Amino acid sequence: MSDKKQKYDMNSPEARALIDEIVHGTFMKEGTMVAFPTCFPGASIPIAADESHITALDITGDGIVYGGTSGRAAHVFVAMFHGVTGVVFDLGTIEGADQCVAIGCGGSRFAACVNGPGGGRVITGGLQGLPFDLIQEWGFSRPPLKDLGKVNDEPIVHAVFHPPTARLVGTTTNRLFTCDLESGTIQIAGEISGTGRIALGSKERVFGRDGAGHLWRYRPETGLLERRAIPLPEGSWEKVPLRWARDRHSGRLYTADGEGTLFSFDEDLGFSAALGRTLLAPVGPMAVTFDGRVFGFCGDEMAKMFCCEPVTGEVKNLGVAVSVLERRRYGYVFGDAVTGRDGQIIFGENDDLGHLWLYFPRIQPDHSRIRRQASWK
Repeated sequence: MSDKKQKYDMNSPEARALIDEIVHGTFMKEGTMVAFPTCFPGASIPIAADESHITALDITGDGIVYGGTSGRAAHVFVAMFHGVTGVVFDLGTIEGADQCVAIGCGGSRFAACVNGPGGGRVITGGLQGLPFDLIQEWGFSRPPLKDLGKVNDEPIVHAVFHPPTARLVGTTTNRLFTCDLESGTIQIAGEISGTGRIALGSKERVFGRDGAGHLWRYRPETGLLERRAIPLPEGSWEKVPLRWARDRHSGRLYTADGEGTLFSFDEDLGFSAALGRTLLAPVGPMAVTFDGRVFGFCGDEMAKMFCCEPVTGEVKNLGVAVSVLERRRYGYVFGDAVTGRDGQIIFGENDDLGHLWLYFPRIQPDHSRIRRQASWK
């Protein structure tokens, strides 16, 4: 009996298929990514590499993006990607801060929650108007930012904007607080253990994790804080802090446990059954496009993008982020995400020389339309 090893046929159909999957399936398999620098290309320089970890994003009703960075210093910026724009404008460095954990946009002002050696503070500034034409002429003012001071002596964990009351609702390590964006008043609203991100529900109440197996619920209009209000579904919830994505149209929330199992949450219906599981864990930033699909990143250090179709429960691995437009760059670590004005997903890169990554999803085929057209022939 011969013990000579049989040579592997690299030209076999199976081998060619595997090679093709490795070569062409590692990076983006669907849609298009564009990595945009933190500057006005050709007119300004990006935020310094070690100060440009993008860790907080929000978007105004007219589609202008605001963000905050972390690193050696914290910055806030505004970004515009529709009309005759295409710019990220640095609004300034926050003195004494090295981390931005949340940013929220109101009707005329934004608020950023930053941390530093002295604890957590809230910074506010006026919203920028949409410029006339950034191809032929440009000019921006940089109005001074207003420091509202500390919430308490604790670091801020996260915050969201609550439109009906025009307030920011946030958590520190052990407190729930509110901040009126117009008056600048900060008030303590209750005692909770601030862990992970919080979210605005379908009826505009605010939710966050309460211990190992529940959510607390807060009603900003009345100031009522309900502890252990909603039980979490069965899953692995203590491994990682909560992340959320919100469907802008329905208000439905999406989250994932420590194993990458995805769930939806509606204030009337509660949590869904498990929708599916991502290839890697933990699940990072996510956002929901206009057709209801959820896009996000999963895994540490070298994250892969996924797409979840809530109706079918299908979760697809879309590969590692890569941009061949605007900037030729790989993307491995992301800090936050928002849905853009036209349904694109905007991710903030949490890495040195961080970029804003605009993801344009593949347009889904309309099978019913195809069938109708076939019946006409």
